[in-house]
Amino acid sequence: MLKSFLLSLGLLSSVFCSYAQQPAQNPVQTRADLEKERAAIQKEIEDVKNSLDETKKNKKETLGQLALLQRRLRLRESAIQNINSQINFIQGDMNESWREILKLRKELDTLRSQYAESVVYAYKNRSSYDFLNFIFSATSFNDAVRRVAYLKSYRAYREERADNIVKTQTLLQSKIDGLKVSRQEKDDVLKKQNKEREMLEIEKKEKDEVVSSLKSREKELKKEMSAKQKQDNILAGSIAAAIRRARDMAIKEAKKKDAEVKTNAPAGRSVSPAGNNTAATGTATPAATKKYTVFSTSEDIRLSDNFEKNRGHLPWPVASGTISMAFGRHEYMHGVIHDNQGITIETNAGTTVKTVFDGVVQSAFSVGETNAVMIRHGKYFTTYSNLDDVSVSKGQQVKTGQSLGRVSSIGQLDFILSDEKDHMFDPEKWLRH
Repeated sequence: MLKSFLLSLGLLSSVFCSYAQQPAQNPVQTRADLEKERAAIQKEIEDVKNSLDETKKNKKETLGQLALLQRRLRLRESAIQNINSQINFIQGDMNESWREILKLRKELDTLRSQYAESVVYAYKNRSSYDFLNFIFSATSFNDAVRRVAYLKSYRAYREERADNIVKTQTLLQSKIDGLKVSRQEKDDVLKKQNKEREMLEIEKKEKDEVVSSLKSREKELKKEMSAKQKQDNILAGSIAAAIRRARDMAIKEAKKKDAEVKTNAPAGRSVSPAGNNTAATGTATPAATKKYTVFSTSEDIRLSDNFEKNRGHLPWPVASGTISMAFGRHEYMHGVIHDNQGITIETNAGTTVKTVFDGVVQSAFSVGETNAVMIRHGKYFTTYSNLDDVSVSKGQQVKTGQSLGRVSSIGQLDFILSDEKDHMFDPEKWLRH
């Protein structure tokens, strides 16, 4: 019963996870970016459809089925938003094309007018006598040379005008043809938009039917959710206790080291717990008043820094899987609430679970009928719960990618990330995308 509920809950959480992951509209997105985004959305919609086909084999509506329906609605709305952005791009291209067409037409009219004037002038002065008379009427030889150069330039100017007219006409026709293509493209995209809107309405009705059916089982769902939250609280308590023990041990080790340094100090010198030498007549900070910083050894600092540097690049704890339950508090139905302290990864039972970073096994403990392993990475901790068996022991050094155990028959891995102050982080933001 719990396994079935957890699977349903996991799928339901994926709605919120998927929605939160929807990329914000980027003002500098290109049409190529939008097309890639559209293809990704359509692929995800198809994946959801396949999952829905599986859930429909069960005649009884489930939270998992509702989750998939809600997720599909989010994706469909994203697809419509994507189409709207594409339409805006196309309309922008069309507007720019119109402006260029008007500009080219104006330029073409100017070129034609100028060329006509030059043709009329050439016609009036078409005889060789006129040209010779223009040259030989020069007042000096230099003036005659300048007149010859002028005639050559004028002839080149006429040829250039004629060539510009041809080029402008060609470019103008190209812009007109491009505008026709854009219009057709816009019409095609509008048809896609209408189809997506029709599908959205159909899917909304399907979702409403499932919600109506699930409302009759509201008490049952609340009871199952309460049991799941209780198990999560036990896990949270175990994590907090393990972190507290690790802190206490670190402080104990720091005090021991300070005592050894003080004992080995040269005669006539006094050493403060902080490790600073003072004269025998000087004042030293009493050990009782020192504020110890835990996990401050060189190795802990190195691990912590490297762990932080790999934020967004940590490998997944399983070879394949999807985040079905997002981090944080979510209300799936009225009164059906779950506060997830990490993320839940949906995967196959028996899948090998691997550590995401170098560290040491802080604790291995039981959570109900399953097991959990906690790894310390300097001041950070990762916890892997819902394991069927554990292949490491407390105090063991582990490397990135080392096996910790296998996923239990539930087919879900709870992955939790915290620090030395028991602050919980969203692991999804730390994993490689």
